[in-house]
Amino acid sequence: MGMDRRRFLKIAGLSAVMGLGGKAAFDLFAPGELEASVKDVPITAVKKWGMVVDMSKMDDEIMEKCIEACHRIHNVPNIGNLKDEIKWIWKEIYEHTFPGQHHQYVSEAYHGRNFLVFCNHCTNPPCCRVCPTKATWQREDGIVMMDQHRCIGCRFCMAACPFGARSFNYGDPRKAPKELNPDFPTNPAYPTRTKGVVEKCNLCAERLAKGEVPACMEAANKIKEDSLVFGDLDDPDSKVRELLREHYSIRRKPELGTEPNIYYIV
Repeated sequence: MGMDRRRFLKIAGLSAVMGLGGKAAFDLFAPGELEASVKDVPITAVKKWGMVVDMSKMDDEIMEKCIEACHRIHNVPNIGNLKDEIKWIWKEIYEHTFPGQHHQYVSEAYHGRNFLVFCNHCTNPPCCRVCPTKATWQREDGIVMMDQHRCIGCRFCMAACPFGARSFNYGDPRKAPKELNPDFPTNPAYPTRTKGVVEKCNLCAERLAKGEVPACMEAANKIKEDSLVFGDLDDPDSKVRELLREHYSIRRKPELGTEPNIYYIV
C-alpha cells in the first residue's frame, strides 16, 4: 500500500499541530496507483451509468453465473465462511432486499425469492462523504470507486452504506482457501488486495475503459438476453431508459435519499 496507517496518522496529527487549517490530511500525499489509473480514463460525454435487473427473466442459475464471473475476474477471495465473507455481488431474499416495501400481502411469488444485489452506485453516496482519505470517491459518470491503496481500514464507509455492499479483508485475501483466478500472475484481470482494506463492486470500471460491458451483464445475457441491462441513464434513447419507461421498477431503500442507480423490474 502507498500509505500505511502509522504514516497517515502521523501526517494527520502534524497537520493539526502545524495549523494547516481545513486542509485535509489526504491532500498531503499523492493518489494511489489504482485511483490514478481509473481517473485517467477519458469521459467522452456526460453520462450517468445505471443498471436494470429484469426479475421476470432472472433466476438462481443466472445469478450464480453473474457472481462467478464477477468474483473470478476481480480475484474476489472465497474465504470459506460467512463471518469473514468477501463479496462484490451476491443473492439476497426479497424481504431483506426491499425491507421498506415488504408487507404480508405481497405476492407469494416474492416470498423468500432471491434477488441479485451489489453496490447501488448511488447518486448521493454516503460512503464517499465519510471516507477520511478519499479512498472511495464518485466519478463524473456516477460510478462509486474504491482505491485499496489509499484505504486505511477505518471502515467508516461500511458503517455509512445502508446496503451492506462493502466487505473488509480481516485476513490476507491472497491466502484464501480457494484461488478464483489462478491465471492472475500471467494474465492479470484485477489487482489482488491486502489485509485490512475494504472492497466492493466498481461496475467493472476497468472493463468499461476497454469498451466492454460489466462481467455480470455479459454472463447473464449469455443465458437470457436483457436479464441485465447496463447503460446511460442520462440518455433518453438508451436501453435502460427504454426499459424503465415500459416497465414498473423499484429501487432499494429509496426513502433514505441516496438515489440508487440500480433498478429492478418486478
